[in-house]
Amino acid sequence: MQKYFARPERLLVLTLLAITSGSLFAAEPDSFQSIAISTDRIDQLAFARTPSTPVTICSDAVFVRRVYLDVIGTLPGAAEAQDFIASPDPDKRARLIDRLLARDEFADYWAMKWSDLLRVKAEFPINLWPNAAQSYHRWLRDAIRQNMPLDEFAREQLVASGSNFENPPVNFYRAMQNKTPAGIARTVALTFMGVRTENWRSNDEAELTQFFANVGYKTTAEWKEEIVFFNPASTNRGALAGVGQKATFPDGTTIILAPDRDPRVAFADWLVADNNPWFARNLANRTWSWLMGRGIIEEPDDIRPDNPPSNPELLACLQQELVASHYEAKHLFRLILNSRAYQLSAVASDEHGPGAGYPLRRLDAEVLIDAIDQVTGSTENYSSAIPEPYTFIPDNLRSIALPDGSISSAFLEMFGRSPRDTGRETERNNRITAAQKLWLLNSTQIQRKIDRSPLLDAEIKGNKSAAEITGDLYLRILSRNPTAEETKIARDYFNRRGITRRQATTDLAWALLNTSEFLYRH
Repeated sequence: MQKYFARPERLLVLTLLAITSGSLFAAEPDSFQSIAISTDRIDQLAFARTPSTPVTICSDAVFVRRVYLDVIGTLPGAAEAQDFIASPDPDKRARLIDRLLARDEFADYWAMKWSDLLRVKAEFPINLWPNAAQSYHRWLRDAIRQNMPLDEFAREQLVASGSNFENPPVNFYRAMQNKTPAGIARTVALTFMGVRTENWRSNDEAELTQFFANVGYKTTAEWKEEIVFFNPASTNRGALAGVGQKATFPDGTTIILAPDRDPRVAFADWLVADNNPWFARNLANRTWSWLMGRGIIEEPDDIRPDNPPSNPELLACLQQELVASHYEAKHLFRLILNSRAYQLSAVASDEHGPGAGYPLRRLDAEVLIDAIDQVTGSTENYSSAIPEPYTFIPDNLRSIALPDGSISSAFLEMFGRSPRDTGRETERNNRITAAQKLWLLNSTQIQRKIDRSPLLDAEIKGNKSAAEITGDLYLRILSRNPTAEETKIARDYFNRRGITRRQATTDLAWALLNTSEFLYRH
């Protein structure tokens, strides 16, 4: 890595900007407002365990950045942020949420999130292979874009049979390290029930395994193609002509499995039934965790009796809403995103007790590099460990839209992208490290993105004052207007002896990209 930040004046602007912020964020405090706790049911339940004092709601500048990142994994453009901040429309937050849920980036981002859970990766140890991984990802993205009900989304994968090339949901049964009946059962429970069966009694896990004992695999003459099928001959049930076999669901209810009926269908029917809490509870908890930074049951894929929900009434409410909406994911998103609980200021946590404010989290690796590329007008270079002719290395594709977990970059690996080996939420690591800080401060990659930025070149060559350039960069990078003090610091830096207009502009962009305000969701 090149020593890019060695110039003392560059360190000076970073230090001054950090000092003037006063905290992580200088996000238009004058636009903050205090409101009484909402009577909305979700907010009643969410605030029931916190002090009954007025709650500080985030400013419009904070909200527009937050909701863009949480819903579509993308920064708002400078004009989008400015228009939203300036709009007097009292319903502008709800309207923005609806617009974001309809954007293509929503499907890109949530296909990425589901690809982590479903292990969409061509290379070892999953070995889905490139064309199957891309086909599976395309199906996931289309399902999300079309707002496929989540019960149908799960069912199509659970009962899938046929070619993994011709029927993409079949890849659910291929994208797992252990394809034995026990291994399949563990993967199904983790993904669609949010439980780790290794915490169960051995006979309980064995009972779940019965529903996947007849999953068969066979290859074809087509390279890397595989057929998943119902294979009654894999157990002695095939020899018991006309005799059913008793099986037990995780809730203790029993069923007689007909020898000629795929047990996976019976399990899918049980799982997505409206009166079955396992599926809805898992999805409601995961959605809350994805948007709020922490599950009502934490960790989201470790639901068990001795790991109870922190707010069981709230979780039950979200479950009921999901079922009542016929498992429409966007309905649950709207409820949470429009709630006061979601729109709290991140700086309210200390005042109102632990968990009372929006939790600070570092941006996902893919979201972070896309944000850097967006504000600099640059692109990322990807590579793949798969030395096969069918691996597609995309050109100018955003990281959140990558179709295959084996397509990566040095930045994504450094910043904790999920390896997609197990499907657990903890595979993704968003904790900031010293190596990551040095990469952002001092790497040749970041230097080149800034120095060669066509967007910064336009600022430099335009007939703009230092204050105008500063305002443009703050809106583009931090999605807000600079404070008067920040504008003064930047203007003084532009006027320093020996600092060219280009140096001042690129140094200011570099400093803002290295602030916690840029690196974190807040």
